[in-house]
Amino acid sequence: MTPCATMPPAHPFDFDALRASGDDDKLKEECGVYGVIGLEQAANFVALGLHALQHRGQEAGGIVSHDPVSGFNNARRFGYVRDNFTKQSLMDTLPGPLAIGHVRYSTSGAKGAAIRDVQPFFGEFSLGGAAIAHNGNLTNAEELKRELIDRGSIFQSSSDTECIIHLMARSMAKSIADRMEDALRRVEGAFSVVAMTRTKLIGVRDPLGVRPLVLGSLGDGWVLSSETCALDIIGAKFVREIEPGEMVVINAQGVESRRPFRPKAPRFCIFEHVYFSRPDSILGGRSVYETRAQIGVELAREAPVDADLVCPVPDSGTPAAIGYSQESGIPYAMGIIRNQYMGRTFIEPTEQIRNMGVRLKLNVNRALIEGKRVILVDDSVVRGTTSRKIKDMILDAGAKEVHFRIASPPTAWPCFYGVDTPERSKLLAATMSEDEMCEHLGVDSLRFISLDGLYRAVGEANGRDPAAPAYCDACFSGEYPVEPADMIAKGFELKAQAAE
Repeated sequence: MTPCATMPPAHPFDFDALRASGDDDKLKEECGVYGVIGLEQAANFVALGLHALQHRGQEAGGIVSHDPVSGFNNARRFGYVRDNFTKQSLMDTLPGPLAIGHVRYSTSGAKGAAIRDVQPFFGEFSLGGAAIAHNGNLTNAEELKRELIDRGSIFQSSSDTECIIHLMARSMAKSIADRMEDALRRVEGAFSVVAMTRTKLIGVRDPLGVRPLVLGSLGDGWVLSSETCALDIIGAKFVREIEPGEMVVINAQGVESRRPFRPKAPRFCIFEHVYFSRPDSILGGRSVYETRAQIGVELAREAPVDADLVCPVPDSGTPAAIGYSQESGIPYAMGIIRNQYMGRTFIEPTEQIRNMGVRLKLNVNRALIEGKRVILVDDSVVRGTTSRKIKDMILDAGAKEVHFRIASPPTAWPCFYGVDTPERSKLLAATMSEDEMCEHLGVDSLRFISLDGLYRAVGEANGRDPAAPAYCDACFSGEYPVEPADMIAKGFELKAQAAE
C-alpha cells in the first residue's frame, strides 16, 4: 500500500437515509477522536474505540497508523465503523504499534460527500510525517485560511482542521510537537486534538477545555479518547482527563505534560452532560447517566404536572425520565419503543419513506398510552419538527393529554465550537416564548429545565454564576466564551447586538 494513500470508499454512504429517521432535528456533535501507542496492531484497538465513539459521528471515519517498516498508512471511509473497519483485509493495511482515528459528522451534505474532508489528516514535514484528528471547531479558521492561501498554501479540504497542518508546516520550531504548539497558539475556538508522529502520540485540549479528552493505559500502552466509554471497550484503565490547556506527548519513555497556553478559567461544554456523551461515560469525575437522572429530578421539582405516566423519548431522554419519575412519584413507562435496526441499509429512501419521518425509528406502545395523561421527557427541542411528530403519534395512540418536559434549557443560539447547529432563525426558541412553543407544538404543557436547574444537576449547588459561569452554555445563554470571529465577519450578531 502506498504510504498514507487515500483509499476510496468501499460503497457510497446514504446520508439522506441517515437524516430520514428524524435525527436531523437533534444537535449533532461533529466528531470523536482516538489514539493508541505501544500496542501491537494499534489500529485494531483504534477501530474498537471509534466504534464506541460512533455516537459522536456517523457519516465517516478514518485511521492512520505507523509501522517502522511500511511507514504511515491511512484508510478513510464513509459510513459506520462496523461496516468498514471490521474487515481484516482493510485492517491488515494499517500495521504498527501507533495509530489514531476519527469519526465525523459533517455540517452539510456537500461537505459530507467529500472523502478529502475525512480525518485524520496527514502532512509530510521536513522533520518527518504527522497525522492529526480534531474534535471541535476553529472560530477563526476562515481568517487563517485566507492568510495562508495568500502566503502560498494550497488546501486540499474544506475542513478547518487543515489550517493546523499548514501552520505547522510554516513553523520553524525544532520538533513536530513544538510546531503543533506554535500552530495551536494561532487558532481560536474549541479543540481537542489527537496527533501522531513516527514515534509519538500527542493529545491537546484548548485553554477552555470545551471538548473532552481523556488518557488511559493498557499494559505497556497508552490511549487517548474523547470519552471514557471508548477506554472500556478495549479494557483500558482510565488514568485522568487531559486538563484544559494541556498538551501530552507520549512515547516509549512515558507521558510528558506541557502547558503551551496562557491559563484560563475552564468552560467545558455543558451539553456534553445533557446529550452528546454516552451515558456510560465519566465527565469531570461524574457519571453522565447519574447527571442526566439528576436533571430529571430538578425538572420534576421545577415543572411538576398531574399525569399518569412518565415516558422518555428514546434513547437520550431515558435517564432524565427515570429521574423525573422517581422525584415525582409518577410511574415510569416505555411508552415509545425505538427500532434499534433503523439505519443505512433499511430501505431506499423514497419520498414516501421520507414522509414517514420518525415512525421509521420510533413506535408508540399503544397498550400503555391509550387513555393516559402522558409526560414525555426529551433532551432538547431544536426546530420542533420531531417533537410535533412524536406528539401526533402519542395522540393517535389514544393519549388523553401530552405534556413535554425538556431536560435542557431552550436552545436559542447556535454553537460555533464543534456542534452542528441550525442558523439562529431556525431555532424554535430563538423566535418563540415557551408559551408560544407550547401552542406551536400543540401539547397540553411544555416546560424546560432552567439554566440554574441544569447547573445544579451537574454539581453547581448554587446554580449558574452569571459573573463566572463554570461551563460553556452559549447555546442557551448566547454568551460565547470565545468570540466567533468568522461568523461575526459574516454578519452574525452577538446577544448584546441582537438586543439593540
